[in-house]
Amino acid sequence: MTTRLSTWLAGAAVLACVAILLADYGLATWRAPRDDRLILTLQQQVKSDAALAAKLAAEQKRVTATRRARKSRDNAVAWLLIASAAAFLTLAKQLVKSAQPKIVGQAHWPARGSQPRSLVRQAFSTPPPIDLTFIDELVANHGPSKENAIVFLQAIQNHYRYLPDEAIRRLSELTGITPAQLAGTSSFYGQFRRTPTGKHTVRVCHGTACHVAGARQITDELRRYLAIPDGDDTDAARMFTIGEVACLGCCSLAPVLIVDGHTAGRLTPSSASAALAHVEETETV
Repeated sequence: MTTRLSTWLAGAAVLACVAILLADYGLATWRAPRDDRLILTLQQQVKSDAALAAKLAAEQKRVTATRRARKSRDNAVAWLLIASAAAFLTLAKQLVKSAQPKIVGQAHWPARGSQPRSLVRQAFSTPPPIDLTFIDELVANHGPSKENAIVFLQAIQNHYRYLPDEAIRRLSELTGITPAQLAGTSSFYGQFRRTPTGKHTVRVCHGTACHVAGARQITDELRRYLAIPDGDDTDAARMFTIGEVACLGCCSLAPVLIVDGHTAGRLTPSSASAALAHVEETETV
């Protein structure tokens, strides 16, 4: 049984349960006053004709049995409705998730306001080889002293925009500083990063004014637009790196972001994506 068919059946069960409950409610609303009037009439007649006592007892028994049966039926249908609704929501979620396109094709940059970009993972998953000539020249200029560890790391960070593993290994070979020592030093200072950054740096303000104005929605939309997975801050094409900052000093323009030193304010999720699309367009000109 396919997910689509199961979803339709669960939805039909929900509608059927709702219809039964509504019909029962309507029938009860129509019959209850009639039954009450009948019982009241018989009670008055019994006072003058004792022979009607048996009929009164029978009608009271019938009304009681009918109402108990309806209550039991409604309880059972209500539980069935809850189960059907839960199944419908679960199946519908799976159906929507499976219906989302998984496009594998040529990488492209979208126009403003378009859907998230489709990237060829094969084209960007393997970074280009690192030119280690810079490491050799760096150590030759400063000398292979362990005391220059931070100087070396800062220079590598400025040159490559991150600390490549190959560069750390070459530095270790030339200076005698162990990779563990270099890793410990780089992890202690927040300025160093071990993963490549994008060509463009985007800083989204998350100060009080921007937070209230929707900074979280802006950041989430940019990550969705760039298809950045959880735990990462850079898109697969290494075009953009998204970062959150405490304040950019532009509270009157909240929410605000800065991309490569240019400020964009009074953003909405769509206009924030358009700001990045504009940067992409200028890349192709």
